[in-house]
Amino acid sequence: MASAARNKNPIGNRAFMTRLRCIHEPFGDAFYYGPERLGSRFENDEQIRIDSGFSESTFQTTIERLLTLQQGKRLFIKDMAHYLLPPDGKPASIAPSLARIERGIGTSKPSKYGANGVHETPYPYHTAAEVNNPTVIPEEILKRFHFTFLIRHPRLSVPSYYRCTVPPLDAVTGFYDFRPSEAGYDELRRVFDYLRTTGQIGPKVSGQDLYDPQIHARATNDNVVPHKNESRVDICVVDADDLLDNPAGVMEVFCQSVGLEYDEKMLVWDSEEDHKRAKEAFEKWKGFHEDAIESSGLKPRLHGKTIKSVEDEDREWTEKYGEEGAKVIRATVNASIEDYEYLKQFALKV
Repeated sequence: MASAARNKNPIGNRAFMTRLRCIHEPFGDAFYYGPERLGSRFENDEQIRIDSGFSESTFQTTIERLLTLQQGKRLFIKDMAHYLLPPDGKPASIAPSLARIERGIGTSKPSKYGANGVHETPYPYHTAAEVNNPTVIPEEILKRFHFTFLIRHPRLSVPSYYRCTVPPLDAVTGFYDFRPSEAGYDELRRVFDYLRTTGQIGPKVSGQDLYDPQIHARATNDNVVPHKNESRVDICVVDADDLLDNPAGVMEVFCQSVGLEYDEKMLVWDSEEDHKRAKEAFEKWKGFHEDAIESSGLKPRLHGKTIKSVEDEDREWTEKYGEEGAKVIRATVNASIEDYEYLKQFALKV
């Protein structure tokens, strides 16, 4: 399940933990800490990267670990789409560890020093790009995954993420500044569209008509058209608010889409073993998932989400984070809304 930041994804994780082996955000290891890192958050602090335990993690070792854990069974993997792409819309080329030797590209670790001995960031890679592929993962590897998507309105997700990067929570998360590029909606949409154009998902839309020509007609404004090779993998997009309003209905349609038998027991996780699995799964990202760790199940919320005016939101954010913080949040929200609304048209309906 590909997501943007703070999309209530751990709640979905806990539901699937009752049935499947769940791996939470494995590609963050390579994105932030490893020798092929794309994120610059810890670029100037080698000790943090070493202490993380993932300073040698590459995109290849991450995939190899997933294959080892799979053991012939299905895994549920939740991850941030932006972990697979260079930030800020930079062009992608294939991660060195995944580049084919026959292309004239080796698989040795990227050097952290240039010819003059000056420290260089791992990206950009000196590798070939795949046509139209926005990620650093080869298409042939992406095809091994059954992609689904989780979205949440940026007016909710962005301030939630901002809160994790300022005092007092930043002392727990270790994320000491907010970076708009980590909001992740632009990257989520680009991965989604790439999978559609290459036929890896669609044209059937989960929870909607078999084929909705209006949706595809709207999508052509972005030069996105269904691929000639129709996929057996539905387009499956879950809106977090729909999940919170009707967890049983949404989970049942989602399970139908991915070929998993739905069981109402998936919405309850209150045993000692359930909580142990959750703590282990979320341990790596301290401070981000305490609500999910402490939860015991998923019930329909009693009151729907409150729709606030822009003025009320700005006032609330200013009170919590100051004027500058509110401005950054608003700018990030505004930059993400179009991508959210684009993906929302594909959201499954119950």
